[in-house]
Amino acid sequence: MFVSRWMYKESALASQPSVPCYRYGYSSWLQDDPSEFLHEASEGTSGGSARMRLLLVLLATVWSEVMCQTEYPDICMAKLKDIPVNPMCVYRNPEKKLQEAEAEKQEKLPDATNPRIWELSKAISKFAVSFYKLRVDSKSNDENVFLSPLSISQAFTMTKLGACDNTLKELMEVFHFDSLSEKASDNIHFFFAKLNCRLYRKVNKTSELSSANRLFGDKSLSFNQTYQDISEIVYGAKLWPLNFKENPELSRSIINDWVANKTEKRITNVIPEGAITEFTTLVLVNTIYFKGLWKSTFNPENTKLDNFYKHDGQICQTPTMYQESQFRYGTFPDHKVQVLEMPYKGDDITMVLVLPYQDMQLSDVERDLTNDKLSGWLGALNDITLSLYMPRFRIEDSFSLKEKLQQMGLVDLFNPEAARLPGIVSGGRTDLYVSDAFHKAFLEVNEEGSEAAAATSIIFAGRSLNLNRVIFKANRPFLVFIREVAINAIIFMGRVSNPSSE
Repeated sequence: MFVSRWMYKESALASQPSVPCYRYGYSSWLQDDPSEFLHEASEGTSGGSARMRLLLVLLATVWSEVMCQTEYPDICMAKLKDIPVNPMCVYRNPEKKLQEAEAEKQEKLPDATNPRIWELSKAISKFAVSFYKLRVDSKSNDENVFLSPLSISQAFTMTKLGACDNTLKELMEVFHFDSLSEKASDNIHFFFAKLNCRLYRKVNKTSELSSANRLFGDKSLSFNQTYQDISEIVYGAKLWPLNFKENPELSRSIINDWVANKTEKRITNVIPEGAITEFTTLVLVNTIYFKGLWKSTFNPENTKLDNFYKHDGQICQTPTMYQESQFRYGTFPDHKVQVLEMPYKGDDITMVLVLPYQDMQLSDVERDLTNDKLSGWLGALNDITLSLYMPRFRIEDSFSLKEKLQQMGLVDLFNPEAARLPGIVSGGRTDLYVSDAFHKAFLEVNEEGSEAAAATSIIFAGRSLNLNRVIFKANRPFLVFIREVAINAIIFMGRVSNPSSE
């Protein structure tokens, strides 16, 4: 889950043209969120005024339906030429064009995969590993870590819609979008929409993966129509006007309630007290929620308390699940890790566990982790039958993104004097900057499966011991990934250092 808080300085530029005659304008948020009138009433708006405003909006809606000639197709079915998704500014890596033609010839793509979506997925994975390593550096080795790099990347791609100059360049570099081909880079919002379609519109009744986006803007300001239109067409992020200036705390409560609702109440109070003030102009929210059932479930009768050996040498007792089944598995002596992939029903999404050897610290694995190394491990896995011991656990992580992203080079965006975001508020004003960004993620793993809003050898009675069988026993800190298999899109990632931690 991502939230950015936008603030304003004192300057303005000329207005920018907007997408003409787009149907989903002011009326769309009303249809989606009629409770807004209740919120306004609680802020002092009279009932008569609210009714009159409702009537005017309904009349405007009818008029727009009569006059508007432009109607865009479903983004998942659309072609690039069908939908205008051009932001105010674009950035191209001057060195990329010379390399991309040869690289595309050499690279083998997964079946039925658009090469631009494949590029975008790789960029997100590169960002995931880079950001994760900075995140664990700020935590003790005995603390759990969990995040959704996909959610963070998408939220800042929405931010990129209004960015120009060095602010845009830094966004492209930090999120590895500068590694994209020229076509993918110039049309990144269109291809991000296609990636979302691939991830979120899979027909699978046993797993649920959903994402929701929303723009909460101060109702006193007029936002650039192009920014609103592209946000809604591509990301489904409609604008919801709120009264930040007069009632910032109520606005914070509304946004937090919306996030909780979109994540089945798993993510609550993501925006801390005091994060929204009278100077806030726009809050951009992205949520992601996953719930899946294992393809091979654990029998709850086999779950027993067992030792988990933490990094600091302490031992905690944790419910440990067990099953013997076939999984994709590999052991890599050069890197001293075992890697196990567990599919959810449908096989599209899997959980990957990276378990260091007993003489190897997880912190050493994390330090040397790269996206290429992870991809190499996953590509070398084979189907084998093994004995799996895995702790039942629940982890939650919440933090500000600002400091870590600044360390990665995203500096101007958070600087009121340097940020260049002219494409957001109408008038082309350059007085916006991001004051902070928040992320919160949740993961629960049990015998039936996993829910995310981002394991001493025991021989149980009645089971024969196969001396040649591989044993994967996650009874010490390990890495965890949830990914879409075909294009290796990392949806969630983290580490389990203490499965008993709540």
